[in-house]
Amino acid sequence: MRSKPLLRVRKTGALMVAAVLAFVSGVPLASVSWAWALILLIPVAFFVWAWRAGTDVYADRLRVRALFGNTTVPWQRITELAPDRSGQISALLDNGNVIRLTAVTTDNLPKVLAAGGQQIGHSD
Repeated sequence: MRSKPLLRVRKTGALMVAAVLAFVSGVPLASVSWAWALILLIPVAFFVWAWRAGTDVYADRLRVRALFGNTTVPWQRITELAPDRSGQISALLDNGNVIRLTAVTTDNLPKVLAAGGQQIGHSD
């Protein structure tokens, strides 16, 4: 198995910038007392989520990453990729389960399919 993904699809970097700004903005409040210092954990967790969450594309599988943990799905188990109303893509698996592909949208779906060597199929 290939250890490095062919494509990494991540959330926008603006989310990480927003987390840094929230952290910096919370420092004066946290300096009042140790009890308020815990408020800084929220932007730190948000930053880690924005940095980590996404979908890694391999030739034989997809790996969907979240703040904690990840799910690996072989391409052959995916029966359909479908967008929701917001343009986010979900994968329907052969066992009926649905997995939302983090950061994959209708705009970058062609790149995901191309990186995974998958063909766009049309059902008639």
